[in-house]
Amino acid sequence: MIENIIVGAGLSGATLARKLADEGEKVLVIEKREHIGGNTYDYIDDKTGIRLSKYGAHIFHTNSDMVWEFVNKFSKWNLYEHKVLSYVNGKYVPVPVNIKTVNELFDLKIKNKSEMQSWLKENQVKNKINNSKDSALARVGKELYELMFENYTIKQWNLNPSELEPSVLERIPVRDTFNERYFSDKYEALPTNGYTEFVKNILDHKNITVELNTEYNCNVHKSNKLFFTGKIDSYFADKFGKLEYRSLNFNYKTYEVEDYQPAAVVNYPSLEYPYTRKIDYKKFYNTKSKYSIVAEEFSSSIGEEYYPVPTQKNRDTYSKYQAEAKKLENKNIYFVGRLAEYKYFNMDQAILSALELFNKIYKK
Repeated sequence: MIENIIVGAGLSGATLARKLADEGEKVLVIEKREHIGGNTYDYIDDKTGIRLSKYGAHIFHTNSDMVWEFVNKFSKWNLYEHKVLSYVNGKYVPVPVNIKTVNELFDLKIKNKSEMQSWLKENQVKNKINNSKDSALARVGKELYELMFENYTIKQWNLNPSELEPSVLERIPVRDTFNERYFSDKYEALPTNGYTEFVKNILDHKNITVELNTEYNCNVHKSNKLFFTGKIDSYFADKFGKLEYRSLNFNYKTYEVEDYQPAAVVNYPSLEYPYTRKIDYKKFYNTKSKYSIVAEEFSSSIGEEYYPVPTQKNRDTYSKYQAEAKKLENKNIYFVGRLAEYKYFNMDQAILSALELFNKIYKK
């Protein structure tokens, strides 16, 4: 019998595999896709030399020293400050909302933090927060909510913000300064040779075996310990019903132009545009090319599972699966990662969750 089986070769699975292997344990990683890396999988386009991500843009950022120390063992990192623009009323304005955003959209001349705080206080709608609409109104007020977030969220989730848990739009930072950085974490970077190489390095250990194009089968794959990073509802054969996930589709276009758009990511909140955003991939690594490859991003309820849909119904259903999963820990069966824990994890959170599970099991 195999010592450890890990289902999924994404960030959570790879992290656990390496930690177990470093303890001297044998690990079999089973991956249903034809590649490692999960949704972070990337590659170099032959024609243009531009690094592309098959499943959308990924920016690594974290405040965790433990995660940062771990990832630096397996890759060099390019320091990077992610900036996002939103195309609103014919203008490119910064996201998150900051002083420049408000000045440009409303033709104001706010100059400092205290003036911005006063403007926000005048516009914020402070009611009981029951959903994402309430949380957005409490943060940015009615006008900015309608211009930048309402329709964008509808395009993303195919749900009105009033139907989503507060957590979705609580993730949106609001700044009372001119700071245009999208993230404010202590560490923010891109792996120098891409995410696929980064995950490959994590899995490069004599005690780790990886099998691609392989579906997990409990009748075939026997082990002392099982770590499952796939959909928790699938593991239990949809016993309590299917959980909902949001997927993404991408329309890639190549332009013979050196500078296609003013930022790597531009949001399109208006319903006038069918896509949610455009991603200009050459800007992440400052690739020198006479071409630009731009991905138009569309949300979908069909396809690869990217994001849990945070509604109360799904939360209640997941709680039932979570209770079942807890019982299986006595049999050394564990659930970890975005799909298994039904959480809207960032990359560092996926790694951290795996590290914490390892530390819990091994009393580190």
